[in-house]
Amino acid sequence: MADVYSQIYIQIVFAVKYRQSLIRPEWEDRLYKYITGIIQTRGHKLLAIGGMPDHIHIFIGFKPVEALSDLVREIKNGSNDFIKLNQLSPTKFQWQAGYGAFSYSHSSIGNVCRYIQNQKAHHAKQTFKEEYHLLIKAFEIEVGRKTMFDFFSFDE
Repeated sequence: MADVYSQIYIQIVFAVKYRQSLIRPEWEDRLYKYITGIIQTRGHKLLAIGGMPDHIHIFIGFKPVEALSDLVREIKNGSNDFIKLNQLSPTKFQWQAGYGAFSYSHSSIGNVCRYIQNQKAHHAKQTFKEEYHLLIKAFEIEVGRKTMFDFFSFDE
């Protein structure tokens, strides 16, 4: 079999179910380290991870060894189990169904990493709903009548 050389950079975004603010500052670093382990174990490279109490951004160097949907499913399932096992959330924790995935060029790595690492400052000026809507528009993603993250439909 021939060697495979790839350079694929993807930002993954997903939310806590019903956008509940359940990711607490006192354990978010533990969560991020756990997710990093899942990503690295599966052969991908974490470039940046960050978020807010109600959502997360993960930027990776993606290796085409599996489907992106399989990776996201493993991240969600594994991190959900980690949160439950360690009793980090006082209420039932669940990730929202679905996710966003956005690809970038090599020249964008620095900007995307800074954007993700500065989520707290960024969201002082813009809501997650506004942020996600802008991503959908910037990447010209056709969404039709789908609803996203249980907080709005694109028909609004």
